[in-house]
Amino acid sequence: MAYFLKKSNLNKGTYLQIYESFYDPRKKNTAHRSYKALGYVHELQEKGIEDPVAFFKDEVARLNQQLAAQRQNEKDLQISEETPEKLLGYFPLKNLNESLDVKKYIDLMQTATDFKFNVFSLLSSLIYSRAVCPCSKAKTFDEVLPKLYEPVRFSLNQLYAGLEYLGSEYEKIIEIYNHQINRKYPFDTSHTYFDCTNFYFEIDREDDFRRKGPSKENRKDPIVGMGLLLDAHQIPIGMKLYPGSESEKPVIRKVIDDLKSRNNISGKTIQVADKGLNCSENILHAVKSGDGYLFSKSVKQLPETEQVWVLLENDYRDVKNEKGDLLYRIKECVDDFPYKYTDEQGREKIVRLQEKRVAVYNPQLAKKQKNEISRQIEKAKILRASQAKRSEYGDSAKFVTFQAVDKEGKKSKDKVKVLMNEKAIEKAQALAGYNLFVTSEIHMSDSEVYHTYHNLWRIEESFRIMKSQLDARPVYLQKEDTITGHFLICYLAVLLTRLLQFKVLGDQYCSEDILNFFKQFRAARVSERKYINLTRNSTFIREFAQKTELPLTSYFLTESQIKKMLSHRF
Repeated sequence: MAYFLKKSNLNKGTYLQIYESFYDPRKKNTAHRSYKALGYVHELQEKGIEDPVAFFKDEVARLNQQLAAQRQNEKDLQISEETPEKLLGYFPLKNLNESLDVKKYIDLMQTATDFKFNVFSLLSSLIYSRAVCPCSKAKTFDEVLPKLYEPVRFSLNQLYAGLEYLGSEYEKIIEIYNHQINRKYPFDTSHTYFDCTNFYFEIDREDDFRRKGPSKENRKDPIVGMGLLLDAHQIPIGMKLYPGSESEKPVIRKVIDDLKSRNNISGKTIQVADKGLNCSENILHAVKSGDGYLFSKSVKQLPETEQVWVLLENDYRDVKNEKGDLLYRIKECVDDFPYKYTDEQGREKIVRLQEKRVAVYNPQLAKKQKNEISRQIEKAKILRASQAKRSEYGDSAKFVTFQAVDKEGKKSKDKVKVLMNEKAIEKAQALAGYNLFVTSEIHMSDSEVYHTYHNLWRIEESFRIMKSQLDARPVYLQKEDTITGHFLICYLAVLLTRLLQFKVLGDQYCSEDILNFFKQFRAARVSERKYINLTRNSTFIREFAQKTELPLTSYFLTESQIKKMLSHRF
């Protein structure tokens, strides 16, 4: 755009106007329009302007100088303060999040606050930024949010205030999402998967929430525990946070009871959890609540009679792949099994429950476990030869016995002699590769029990996504509600990712491909209306482009194409 002085010779004389030239996108050419009408030359002279043409040529020159300075300022601003790069990989999460129509409910919740920003917009922006570039909240505000295509309208202080509010109401937020998801993608709670993990905090002192306990990373830092519940199709339906010093085992009861009441889940559900949550109290609670259960049980800790049954070759059937290779061997039995519990008066009692038990032998697992046993045996032999201390044996201590002897080799209270425990070694090698599954559902087939339990890896993958891909740990926030708000953001990012993976894409792609797309799909602005696609080509992006009919593989992207992505509906 530029200014010039236009002189029109009319009947009354020469008429002066300042015109501006500009680019007309419809004509794809330069066009002109009047910027300011000045008047006739003789009339301007009568007003005291001796040479109107020269006078207004100087004014045009000043206007063009101001325009050039403005352009330079805009250019300098773009270089120093605003990156041309835009992170666009969050658009599938945005599409799903907005299609669930949770905004109206969160907006109603916000009416009880005096916030000057929109809580749903803040929540959404934090979910998207977590998916495309997980980092601290301060870095997210300074470096990630400005790269999202749509600008945010809240300050850093408002971000922390909003996060604290979301944390204080996290159960309501999850309940709202569950209510809306259930309308569009109904949950299947015929059986539910449950597991726990914990997240460490790099702080010196504990508080009421961050407490020291058994860490999954074997760290000594204070931790916070999280219980996660999935439906039969591995869609998250609940999260519960608890102090790190609390036992995981009671959490399953609290979470399932709370979620069933909050989400009006009625009827029988089969609770699936690993052996770490398998205890008499959880089993009896499930039975009392009218639910079923499916746990794994350590073969090494079984009574002798049950171990003998597991190791007997009788009744095992081979399950092979298409090439005829053995995948695993499996057998089942139904019987009454005793469980000890303590009643309300503190008296120890025994109850017998009818259960199905499924024993599985996996040759690949056996090979792996035998290699580990051999490694521990060799370690024990080396430590024995070097007369190492008992504390140095670690896991290999189970394959040795420590016996005090005198100089003649007789038992004594003096010197300790280390002996290899051949019986323990033989037993460990015999049990290698075996698993046992315990369920209340005696009418389930053995293969159904096996495959239902093995879907538990999805919940472990969800934890791994939170910890690794979404960088949920360590957490540098201090307030309990703010910390909870942080984990709510991570939970909702996993929830929307799972909906995309299972409900939209039909479980055809692994989570790694989807999460990499979130982080890698980006573009850079090269002009006012044009962008270039910086994303590396991949099988996923080509097939995703075909499914959505969006130009995800195009090198040049227009503003309208990007807006179409952000408003796309699956």
